[in-house]
Amino acid sequence: MGYLPDDGLATAVYLALALHRPLLLEGEAGVGKTEVAKALSRWTGGELLRLQCYEGIDLAQAAYEWDYRRQLLHLRAAEAGGGDLARAEDELYGERYLVRRPLVAALAGGDPPPVLLIDEVDRADDEFEAFLLEFLSEYAVTVPELGTIRAETPPVVVLTSNRTRDVHDALKRRCLYHWVEHPDFEREVAIVRLRAPQAVERLARQVAAAVEAMRDLELYKPPGVAETIDWATALAALGTTELDETVLARTLGTVLKYREDAERVRAHGHAGLVQAALARSG
Repeated sequence: MGYLPDDGLATAVYLALALHRPLLLEGEAGVGKTEVAKALSRWTGGELLRLQCYEGIDLAQAAYEWDYRRQLLHLRAAEAGGGDLARAEDELYGERYLVRRPLVAALAGGDPPPVLLIDEVDRADDEFEAFLLEFLSEYAVTVPELGTIRAETPPVVVLTSNRTRDVHDALKRRCLYHWVEHPDFEREVAIVRLRAPQAVERLARQVAAAVEAMRDLELYKPPGVAETIDWATALAALGTTELDETVLARTLGTVLKYREDAERVRAHGHAGLVQAALARSG
């Protein structure tokens, strides 16, 4: 499925599927949490429905809203055609005018069931988190005008958190939980070889080793697996087959996204970083 999990993550995913439980993945940004849901969608064949959380998100963005524009056109058409306005008004809040956002769309079921990704749940506020807890307990949403929409088959649910704040204990108890670590060196090399096959193996090992060394420098934003892949891809696009000081300096912006982090790496010394990478990569 294009994803190389460690044994702990693979077990957590298996149990989530077997027990029909939501899976909450926490970890630093860039360790591959979101990719788990994408990989599950590819593997099961279920549609991927992604809900990106943010401060202030509400039901209209997450669950459903009414298509007011179409409702208004419906009323105008009935009025212009001399139709029964009372009947037209009764029809306004039917299924045809309901816009299904990810949470309600996930209740439609299917074979295979959809994969619902609730991404960066730590960015949402307490009220929305309370609604999520209710949703995950019943796999249902009540629409006052229509009644309760309930899933016959629960969707596969993956929640992710970068832990910018703590997710409430009640929501954690509803889910299976796994902390996603940065991969070890050999697994990161394998990931780079899988996701950036244009990078020769020697270069892939040097890039993974250099990134591993950068993570030990107490950076503001240590590079994640996504940055490792991007860097290897960029170096391969330049025709690079071996890491050296010059190419590292020129492409540092591919792997580090903050000026302060780039300056820390420069202060540490590009030569020392390259030497450490060459030694680590064998």
